[in-house]
Amino acid sequence: MARAIIEIERLRKEYRTRWGRDKVLAIDGLDLAVPEGGVFGFLGPNGSGKTTTIRCLLGLVRPTGGRAAVFGIDVTSGLHPTVRRVGSIVETPAFFPTMSGRKNLLLLAAVDKIGRQRVDDVLDRVGLADRAGDLVRRYSLGMRQRLGLAAALLKDPALLIFDEPANGLDPAGIREIRELMRGLGREGRTVFVSSHLLSEVEQTCDAVAILAKGRCVVAGPVHEVLGGEDGGALVVRVDDLASATATLLRAGIPAERRDEHLRVMLPPEAAARVTEVLGREGLWVTELRLDEARLEDMFLELTGGDALEEAPT
Repeated sequence: MARAIIEIERLRKEYRTRWGRDKVLAIDGLDLAVPEGGVFGFLGPNGSGKTTTIRCLLGLVRPTGGRAAVFGIDVTSGLHPTVRRVGSIVETPAFFPTMSGRKNLLLLAAVDKIGRQRVDDVLDRVGLADRAGDLVRRYSLGMRQRLGLAAALLKDPALLIFDEPANGLDPAGIREIRELMRGLGREGRTVFVSSHLLSEVEQTCDAVAILAKGRCVVAGPVHEVLGGEDGGALVVRVDDLASATATLLRAGIPAERRDEHLRVMLPPEAAARVTEVLGREGLWVTELRLDEARLEDMFLELTGGDALEEAPT
């Protein structure tokens, strides 16, 4: 089993209200272990404690109680020696608006004695090479988010912590960031990414923890946590639903007709088998996707009714 890069035990964080009379519990005894390598999703609705947890991990917020460790080093007392091995984005990144994107990164790189070539490399990797000379004040929100990703990559970190990295991005940008995170995970880095978008976590992450009201309600591999007890389900559309249903059942694939589509009780990784079985009978699939409505129902059940949002399409 991979060692845990992030370890959280009974973490708790209370905030006082403006007048100091009442307390707000942002994190309520959170336990979590994030294994080394791959992309780990931290999923929960807005207000569930995701950002506060990330701030505790980065030493930006001191927890009320419990323990958090990064690379085996306790980080609950403040900024810590592991920070040089961590790249992060917390909420919207801040840059000098009257400087170019490249100039902003060169200033950050100079602090850690990082060369100009590395700056150009990360700008290219996040898709900003062509706009690197533009002033940041002319950047869209999505472009600033990309620049933040580039800044997080400057130190070539082993651990990347991203808080809602898809914020402000259009669908094409979301796909690019998704591929970037997957690529970083395949390189052996650990990517810890928070999100309130269920479909993005399902498509991007290897493992996931679901947070609700400051507590982890379930954690594990994505296909197990988001697939439910039966391992998931697929929505399949073909012209001849009756023939397709009969063909799948003969092949031992559980399927049932639902209005204008079939619901096939198999996990996403079995999609190729479904198309192969149908294709042999001349039944061509016009749509094949995860049954996201079922995932949303599952999430609402786990979190006690706190809804997530859909990614833009």
